[in-house]
Amino acid sequence: MIMGDRGTGKSTTIRAIADLLPEIEVVKDNQFNTAPSEDLNEEIVKIKTPMIDLPLGATEDRVCGTIDIEKALTDGVKAFEPGLLAKANRGILYVDEVNLLDDHLVDILLDSAASGLNTVEREGISIRHAARFVLVGSGNPEEGELRPQLLDRFGMHAVIKTVKDPKLRVRVVEERTLFDLNPEEWINKYREQQEALKTRIIAAQNLISSVTISDDFKLKISQVCSELDVDGLRGDIVTNRAAKAYAAFNNRTEVEIGD
Repeated sequence: MIMGDRGTGKSTTIRAIADLLPEIEVVKDNQFNTAPSEDLNEEIVKIKTPMIDLPLGATEDRVCGTIDIEKALTDGVKAFEPGLLAKANRGILYVDEVNLLDDHLVDILLDSAASGLNTVEREGISIRHAARFVLVGSGNPEEGELRPQLLDRFGMHAVIKTVKDPKLRVRVVEERTLFDLNPEEWINKYREQQEALKTRIIAAQNLISSVTISDDFKLKISQVCSELDVDGLRGDIVTNRAAKAYAAFNNRTEVEIGD
């Protein structure tokens, strides 16, 4: 979750994440980005990690998907048109201005985030599919508060404020101008840095299963969460995971106090 003033690059920052993520293997022509199984007959392809935008005005059918009742009744097959949750499976679901999201869509996200599944039911016909995604949101706190139930689903939170340093503001303007004049040249200018960061992220993903965190640090995390009166245990879980991820990102197999 990124909250902050208008025009501070929240959406740009989040959408840029997609280019840093590694490709994933999926079953070819699969609607749900299903991971390959041990079935040797499956044709496997690699795709970019999905980055799906959820518009504020989206309907329930667009988010969850729809069932063609007529085809189901006449042909006896479950004709399913996937929604945004299906497309976001094994990827990122991004909600801009998440604090303005309609309550009925919030409820849908809460159900899917809790179960990792999306269920569509129409006229006695039911379809269920995997909907495991990283929920990412951004918004301006001045435009409204986020429902506590949904806020609880965001493990990490960052606040962006408008840059006050005149020199840094000038640099931002200059970089934006260069990008507008020649986007391809600007991208190539930073490609090497971006590829290095991408390689580092992939290495961290491969290493994280080997990262350990001592009992003392686990206790410290829980003590902090308790002292801050954090509701539930999600704060403890997320902090443990984040510390291990940061250690892996720094090519370490043991969590340190700085993590």
